[in-house]
Amino acid sequence: MNTTDPKTKAYIVTVSEEAAGQRLDNFLARLLKTVPKTHRYRLIRTGAVRVNKGRKKADYKLCLDDQIRIPPLQAEDAPRTQKAPPSFKRIGATLLKAVLYEDEHLLILNKPAGIAVHGGSGLTVGVIEALRQAHPRGEHLELVHRLDRETSGCLMIAKRRAALRGLHEQLRTGKHIQKKYRCLVQGQWPGSQLINFPLQKNTLHSGERMVKVSETGLSAETRFTLIKAYPGMSLMEAMPITGRTHQIRVHAAASRHPIAGDEKYGSLSFNKQLKKVGLTRLFLHAYELQLVLPYNGQKIRIIAPLDNALMRVLAQLNPTGDPHDPCR
Repeated sequence: MNTTDPKTKAYIVTVSEEAAGQRLDNFLARLLKTVPKTHRYRLIRTGAVRVNKGRKKADYKLCLDDQIRIPPLQAEDAPRTQKAPPSFKRIGATLLKAVLYEDEHLLILNKPAGIAVHGGSGLTVGVIEALRQAHPRGEHLELVHRLDRETSGCLMIAKRRAALRGLHEQLRTGKHIQKKYRCLVQGQWPGSQLINFPLQKNTLHSGERMVKVSETGLSAETRFTLIKAYPGMSLMEAMPITGRTHQIRVHAAASRHPIAGDEKYGSLSFNKQLKKVGLTRLFLHAYELQLVLPYNGQKIRIIAPLDNALMRVLAQLNPTGDPHDPCR
């Protein structure tokens, strides 16, 4: 329900059940979708937008019946254009072609490497922003989880709030959902190994996020299983049991098997070696997703094949020239 404050002319928006659980910035992106993103964040930062008469940060999760005060838009906040910029259209078209599964509640796509899931930190276009412009139900789309910008593969996008809440519960408890990744690592890593190093997240002065193994960190578990051995390196399946930031990358590096192309936690010399065979990105791919759809109980298994660039790298590493590869 929306009302207007007769004194200030500000809009008072009451959060409905459908909107409950959304981040404040995402809620405003839908409500004020023609207002430039920088202005929306300024309204939050300066306290012009208030929740229950108090200031809130952009990542505040809205609750049912919260009262959001939206001030009258000033001239500099007024909508400039409703036309999506070329970058949004181009990326949106690419993402729609990458859809692996879709129903009335959920969309799963094979996210390309190099596209952030969310705009920010100097990036104006992310997966969710581009899809909101390109998809017919774009205004209702919400990220279920995240992938690093340079990580490709299965990414879930909820089309309804009930689906979002149900999937978040599965991710929180670890029940009915399983994610598997493919990664190329340095060295010979035989068999299967469960890594359970606790992880601690830190933010540098530059704003960059870094994660390290620490006894005071949060518990984290990843199972690594060998898929195929190559000279001096191994193609692994990584199955995260918990869902910490950069978990697979840090666990691999801490096990002395850094992931190829990892410029944050990896090996400079190993990365240079792989560049010679055409690897220009992080070799980490969300390959498989198994889950129970919370809205109908159906079990689904989604596979996102490795892209051609990663397949070409593996082909050059294969000493026998065997065209068969277990990633397909």
